[in-house]
Amino acid sequence: MGRESYWTSDPDELLRVRDGFRLAEQDPDAKPGFDGDKQAGEKALAEGAKILADLQERLYAAGTVGDQRRVLLVLQAMDTAGKGGIVGHVVGAMNPGGVRYAAFKKPTAEELAHDFLWRIEKALPAAGQVGVFDRSHYEDVLIGRVRQLAPAAEIERRYGAINEFEARVAASGTRIVKVMLHISPDEQKSRLMERLERPDKHWKYNPGDVDERMLWPQYMEAYQAVFDRTSTEAAPWHVIPADHKWYARLAVQELLLDALQQIDPQWPAADFDVEAEKKRLAAS
Repeated sequence: MGRESYWTSDPDELLRVRDGFRLAEQDPDAKPGFDGDKQAGEKALAEGAKILADLQERLYAAGTVGDQRRVLLVLQAMDTAGKGGIVGHVVGAMNPGGVRYAAFKKPTAEELAHDFLWRIEKALPAAGQVGVFDRSHYEDVLIGRVRQLAPAAEIERRYGAINEFEARVAASGTRIVKVMLHISPDEQKSRLMERLERPDKHWKYNPGDVDERMLWPQYMEAYQAVFDRTSTEAAPWHVIPADHKWYARLAVQELLLDALQQIDPQWPAADFDVEAEKKRLAAS
C-alpha cells in the first residue's frame, strides 16, 4: 500500500481548530484520518521524511537567492506529550543548516524587562529556513494565566498582541504551523512513571511536572481560551491526539509537508554558464 493511501482525510483540514471547537471533546487516544497501525505509520513516516528533506532543501536553496518565504512550526503541549520526539523524528530529517530551533524556558531578567514578544521576535526563522519553537509566546497566556504571573488585563492584551504579531509574520512570507499535542492525563502519568523507573530517563524528570499535573483542568481551560482567541486564518491551530507518539509525529510531518508543498520552492537557476564551467573543470 502506498504512503498516500493511508490517509483517508486531509490532516490539515481534519485537525484544524475551527469555530465551535471544544478541546474537552477531543480524544487523545484517537488516530483521525489515518487508516493504518503503528507499523504502517512508521513506514509512512520514513517515506515522508525523504519528501520533507527534499522540499526543505529546496526552500533553503531558494532562500540563498532572495526567496523570502519560510516556515515556522510552533509546538505546544503538556509535559511528556512528545515535543522532543517531533524535533528528533520529524524535524531531524531536515538539513540542520536550514533549521532554526528555539526552546523557550523561563524568561531571563533581560527578557522580562521587555514585552513578552521581544524574545520571540529575535528567534524567528530567516528567509529559506524552517523555524521550530519548542514552547513559544503561548506560554505567556498559558502558564501566565494558570499561575497568575500577570494581571488578567495583561493576559487579555496578549491575545490581541499575538494575533497582530502572527498576522505580520505571515504577511512577511512565513507559513505558520501551530500544533498542540493533546495527551491524556493517564498517558502522561505513565510516561512520567517511566522516567522515574529508568535511570537513563531521570535527567528528563522534573518534580515540578507533578505540580503542573494538579492544575490540569485549569490548563485545559487556558488552552481552550488560546484556541478561541488565536486560531486565525493567517495562523490556525491544529490539535493532534498524542497518546500514540507515532501518530503525532506522522501528523506533524504531514502538516509540514502540506506547508512546504503549498510554498512549492524551486531549485535556483545557475547564474553562470553551466556548459562552460564543465569544460573549464574538465580541463583543470
